Amino acid sequence: MNKIENYWTNRYKDEKTGWDIGYVSTPLKTYFNQLENKDVKILIPGAGNAYEAEYLFNKGFKNVFVLDVSEIPLENFKKRNPIFPESQLILDDFFSHKGQYDLIIEQTFFCSFPPLKETRLAYVNKMQKLLKPNGKLVGLWFDIPLTNDLEKRPFGGDKNLYLSYFKSNFQIKLFDKCYNSIPQRSNSEFFGIFIKR
Repeated sequence: MNKIENYWTNRYKDEKTGWDIGYVSTPLKTYFNQLENKDVKILIPGAGNAYEAEYLFNKGFKNVFVLDVSEIPLENFKKRNPIFPESQLILDDFFSHKGQYDLIIEQTFFCSFPPLKETRLAYVNKMQKLLKPNGKLVGLWFDIPLTNDLEKRPFGGDKNLYLSYFKSNFQIKLFDKCYNSIPQRSNSEFFGIFIKR
């Protein structure tokens, strides 16, 4: 077990999973509800218990892939969703993963990496590689102050900081304050849609 896998597995074992709200968040649910093409190939990296994948699968999206570095949330997901294809549950490090997707969903994943320029640019570059031409990265980013603490997750940022990372690799279709966050995240999230250049 490598250092990253060990860290997240221990978080699940110790039930230190404050990011886990127990259901698909309202902004993502609203976005999913307007998607028409159910054949679209979707990746949810750092998916945790993957309520987003569960919601999409139950809505008829059968081409959903769940990626996490820890086996515990993948096992949790399997118990809740026994008919979900096991081949679409991927135990892997995001930066090692290979594949091509039409849509990648961001939900508390970006904010889990130490907020260093090289780490965040590595995330952006990997997202670009995993997306098909004109593929979309869609989801939520925390609008919370970035401190000098490199241990206390989630790591935040502001709009200008986030966009500085994405502007070279992506067309920014939307990146604004989220209007329909769940109450406990009210006024602390951005909703973004980025299209691969």
